[in-house]
Parts: sequence; C-alpha cells; structure tokens
Amino acid sequence: MSAITKSLSALARRGTRKSALGHHRRDLATVTDHNLARMAATMPPGHRATVAQLETFALPERVTGSPGDRAMGKALVDAWRRDGILQVSMNDKQQHIFNEATASSKAFFAKPHDEKAACVDSQSYSGYIASGEEITDGIADYSEIFTVTKDLDLAEPRVRAKWPCHGPAPWPDYEMKQPMTTYMDYLGESGEKLLQLAELGLNVPAGSLTNLTQDGWHHMRILRFPPTHNTNGKGKAGRGIGSHTDYGLLVIAAQDDVGGLFIRPPYDGEHYANWEKSSAGMAEEDDRWHYVPPVPNVFTVFPGDIMQYITNSYLPSTPHKVGLNTRDRFAFAYFHEPSFQAVAKPLPGYDVGQSPKEGIHYGSHFTNMFLRNYPERITTKRMHAENRLALLEKEELRAHSSQPNNAGKVIANAGQQNQQASFISKLSGRSTPRLAIFCCDNLLTQSQVLGIPKSDLTITQGLKSRDKTVAVGNIRDGESMMAKIREQLEKASEDD
Repeated sequence: MSAITKSLSALARRGTRKSALGHHRRDLATVTDHNLARMAATMPPGHRATVAQLETFALPERVTGSPGDRAMGKALVDAWRRDGILQVSMNDKQQHIFNEATASSKAFFAKPHDEKAACVDSQSYSGYIASGEEITDGIADYSEIFTVTKDLDLAEPRVRAKWPCHGPAPWPDYEMKQPMTTYMDYLGESGEKLLQLAELGLNVPAGSLTNLTQDGWHHMRILRFPPTHNTNGKGKAGRGIGSHTDYGLLVIAAQDDVGGLFIRPPYDGEHYANWEKSSAGMAEEDDRWHYVPPVPNVFTVFPGDIMQYITNSYLPSTPHKVGLNTRDRFAFAYFHEPSFQAVAKPLPGYDVGQSPKEGIHYGSHFTNMFLRNYPERITTKRMHAENRLALLEKEELRAHSSQPNNAGKVIANAGQQNQQASFISKLSGRSTPRLAIFCCDNLLTQSQVLGIPKSDLTITQGLKSRDKTVAVGNIRDGESMMAKIREQLEKASEDD
C-alpha cells in the first residue's frame, strides 16, 4: 500500500470523529466529504508527500475566556504542535469576501507585464514581484506576487524619516485595492481571535500576544503560480517557492482548487531558528513533507518565527514550500504580525534564556528577510544607498512594549497630531472625565498629542469603562479617531 493510500485510509477512519468544545464546534476535516481520490490527485506531479490530516475550527464571534474558548485554545495549540497547521472554516459572508479578492487577483495577473511592473515603490516592499525575482535559498522562485505591506502616505512622518520598508502600496487601481483591503481586514479580525485563543491555550496572561499586534505590521502576498509547462526557466523545475519559514506570529493562507502547498510538521530532534540561521531550503528534498490539499471554504493557519521564539519552540515556525501544478494556481498568504517597532520577548512561563536574550526586534527581522529575498529590488538598493538600515538601531524604532497590560507611549495618526491636540484641548477645557486613548501610527508623547495636563490623562490599550475613563481603541484614521473621541466624550458628559 502506498504512503498516500495509507494516509487517506487513516483520514477516512479519523473523519468520523467529532467533539464539542463548550458552545463552539470543532470538527475534524473529513476527506471522505471531499472525495479521497480527488484530494490525492490534486498533488503537484513529481512530488512525494503524506496527505495532511488537518483539524478544522469554527472561530467564535467573540473570545470571552469562557470554558469553550479555553477548550478551543488548547485544541488549537495541540493541533499546531502535532500537525504544524490547522484549518478555519469560513461562513458565507467570509467566503464572498474571499471570492471577491480571488477575482481581483486573477484580473491583476492577467494584465500586460508592463502594467504590472509599474506597480512598485522604492521605499516599501509593496507591489509587483515578477516570476523569478524572488530568491529562496539562492534559487529563483516561480511565484508571481503582489505584496501589500502597511500602506503609508508619503507625508506620513515615518516615511518622511526614511524608516526602512515604510512607504505607500502602489495599487494599480481602486478595483484591486478595495477587495484586497476588505479581505485583509477580515483576516486581521480572525488573526486577533486566534491570538486570543492561543493565549488561553498557552496559559499566558491576556494581552501577551495581542499587545504585540497593536499597530501590527500585517501584510499579505497575493500569489499566482504558473503551470509546470509554462515557466520562464529561471528557477527549478516543479518548484514554485522553496522551503522556508515565515517571520512573525501567524500565517493565514488560502488557495483555490489547484493544489500546491506542502508543510513540514514538527519532528523530534529537528531544530531550526530562522532569526539566527536561515531556514530557507531546509530539508526541501526530504520526503517527510505533508501535502495540504485544497478544501473549499477554509483557510489554513500556522505559526511563524516570532511565535517560535517567544514560546521557546513550544509552537515552532512551520516550514512550508509550494510545488507547481498542471494549471495556474492562485493563493493568498496573510501575515498577522507584531508592530514594526516591537521587541518580542519570551512569554511568561516560556522564558528559559533562549537566544537572543534581549529579544527579537520584529522590524529588523522583517527587513532582513526581505533584503535576503529581493537582493536586486529597487527598494533594497535604495535602502542600502541611503543607509536606512542604521535607523533600525534607533530607540524610536524599538519603542513598542511586548509586555501585556503595559500601555507604553501614545500612538497617533500621522499628519493629524496638531489638529488632534487642538481638538482634544478644547474638549478637555470642559469638565470632562479623564481621557484614555490608544490610536495608531506615529509615536508621540502624551503632552504632544493631547496638550492637557498629565494628571487628567489615562493611557490604556483597550476599550474599557470604569472610573469615568473614556477609551478609544485602534483608530487608524485621524478624522475617524476624533469623531470617536467626540462621541465618547459627549456620552461621558451626559452620564455625568
């Protein structure tokens, strides 16, 4: 009996098991529901692997810390430790968002090469990446990509200060931007729920993970893989992307009905740390890979490098690679990440003095990985020419605390700070409650943002209401931030 046949038989036996986790449902993905033969047949030609046995989870509307949440959190952690990856089901609305993003992806990649190639930016790594441009372990990848990093206007202070990797996303048109940003917003909400559940499963204080993602450097790769018979010859036959691990906390991936993703589950005695030594090309020709067949209405989730470091490899970063199939393949990889400024430290209970003892600065790790993958890109060349890498050592680029329940500094939207200060000062001239605010983007001091006495100011990282505290959380846009402040202050005044 072949390895694939054995794997499918095992899946058929496992597929009948179901278990309830409180009020949340967790079902094993059943290959019998999707036709065993079809799943095996979707594997790219020339590849040998075991068909992955994945669990599928339905995320709750909210994570409250209930017994059901705790059970699901433990099940998530167990699945990652055993399989390296899991699946999350999409409801009808989420599936519609995914379908719209997929249609937009196909429309973009169908454009003439010159139109796609014009979508680049010399300051950020957002934009188009041609097949053969990305390098993994010294070999060109065949993936064709549009990358979306944090989309920052040229007037934004961090862009003007020439922070590495900071700049606008060069969207070709609104018809692509709108569905992609909607899709990223949905995945961002899912990412926060997954981190909240992971905190429960890891038995760490609330905020241990989600504090890292305030003003997170979330980004996405929109991917097209050519068929095996229609490549440009720059890479290795049958290889879409070489084996590697990704950089941050969680990778949330989705694919069409053309298979190609392979992951490597945790193996005893197999050690790697991508922040110390590149994991690119790791065990790429080994046959102990698991094939992740396309399953409708789900996305897959696996841990990244920062998650591995802060848990002391309790949740290792999952190595993965992509093989080319006989048809075009379209996929997404969304990365739910810490703030660019975050210095990630080991989680409580997982600190055994792992290296580096001072923690990992996420912005430096991200920058180093992209420099390695795109040595000839205009962004890389400009970064070196202007010595932008030296900025990574500056204190203001490492100002984000990774400790839970520590508000750190106020963050305010760039370009709006004077207007915000004036507006809030006028409001605070009334007999208002203490003001608590957490918004996004440019690091400023309390007095710079608010222009009111510190005795009247409370800083918080979440929405809460006690002691007449007014809180505003995660407001990306300055105008909407002020509208929220006005609404909260007026409500608080009415309560008085």
